[in-house]
Amino acid sequence: MDVNTDLAMWSNQLIISAMIVYAVAMIFYAFDLFGGRELKQSEAGAASAAKPSNVRRTNRKTTTALLDPPQTDASVETTTGSGRDKPRRGARIGTSLLVLAVILHAAAVLTRALSVMRVPWGNMMEYVLTATAITVIVFLIVNVKKDIRYLGTIVAGGVLLCLGLAITVFYTPAAKLIPALDSYWIAIHVPIAILSTSLLYISAILAVFQILKSSQENKDPKWLRFMRRMPASIDLERFSYTIAAVGFITWTFTLIAGAIWAEVAWSRYWGWDSKEIWTFVVWVIYAAYLHARATRGWGPTKVAVLNLIGIATVIFNFTVVNMYFNGLHSYSGL
Repeated sequence: MDVNTDLAMWSNQLIISAMIVYAVAMIFYAFDLFGGRELKQSEAGAASAAKPSNVRRTNRKTTTALLDPPQTDASVETTTGSGRDKPRRGARIGTSLLVLAVILHAAAVLTRALSVMRVPWGNMMEYVLTATAITVIVFLIVNVKKDIRYLGTIVAGGVLLCLGLAITVFYTPAAKLIPALDSYWIAIHVPIAILSTSLLYISAILAVFQILKSSQENKDPKWLRFMRRMPASIDLERFSYTIAAVGFITWTFTLIAGAIWAEVAWSRYWGWDSKEIWTFVVWVIYAAYLHARATRGWGPTKVAVLNLIGIATVIFNFTVVNMYFNGLHSYSGL
């Protein structure tokens, strides 16, 4: 079947439209992250004394949460007189724009798929396009249960950067799948890899915030005072670990599914191909991260650094290995 160039063109236009909205969302999230007024200790004490029943009602719903935002005006602004909670304006606008952006983004993925009548992850550009959409969707789903809108600046900014690379450095014209990828396994192996990447990326962002929050708690430098509005570093670490643990499970499935696909395609489960090696390296690093967290002697900051090393290997595996290492998995399309 011929490529529908009109749909492919619409996909590119939708990508650019989504990038514009992501950029605006990032700005509003940045206002929320860096521009919120600090709640002084005296104000916090007065507020809790004046409205104890309100605080109890608010906290009752979140006591069992793994990551609860602190009850300050950065996460909950109390309206004067009414006693009701008002969401942060910058975060609210940023999230609304993020929803609009991901709708445009998903439309770009869909039109790309329809233009070639196949799954939209047959090369590096399409992988980035789909993975970034899944990342935003995961972020929004998590926000339904946990208020992690303070990550919005980095989530929107990271997606914006990746989409920029997708339409420039990684850009590949719409085309049919190469024969090596024309298998039902592409609909099993690759989506799980995409989900794993999204989960590990969000976990890594939380690890960055955890390190910054820990530094603010210990030394409180002026440039980190915006972190006073963040949850405690121990809460950030727990949530980062939870997401990374799920990502590790899905990455394990990615590794296993890849080996099964290799046996179907090349009659061997493992051949020490560069892509296979680095996929296993990623698995080993995250296994070490999970083990280190359960081992005495490893502080939270050291464990968080190991998490960041893990996401660095994921990025290396996707970019450098795909573009510069020769092997059977040379599917970048570049």
